Amino acid sequence: MSYRITAACVNCWACEPLCPNEAVRAAKPHFVIEAARCNGCEGEFADPQCASICPIEGAILDPSGAPVNPPGSLTGIPPSAWSQVQQAIQAR
Repeated sequence: MSYRITAACVNCWACEPLCPNEAVRAAKPHFVIEAARCNGCEGEFADPQCASICPIEGAILDPSGAPVNPPGSLTGIPPSAWSQVQQAIQAR
């Protein structure tokens, strides 16, 4: 099983050049990972390169379907506090 890119992808192009197996490719509406080419960077890197560079939480799923960068992992804002943070930002 391979990693997968979800609709949360913003097409930033960060992951495509890093994939050692050329499994990541541009597609519409968002990038995709070709399952036949993806090995999760096993034997090449400690972490999958697409996930290590992705700036969007929840955009890449591991083979079990879990987000590699789950909500709150990149921003440090726990999902339970997100609406409160959004309100504070909008109040500025």
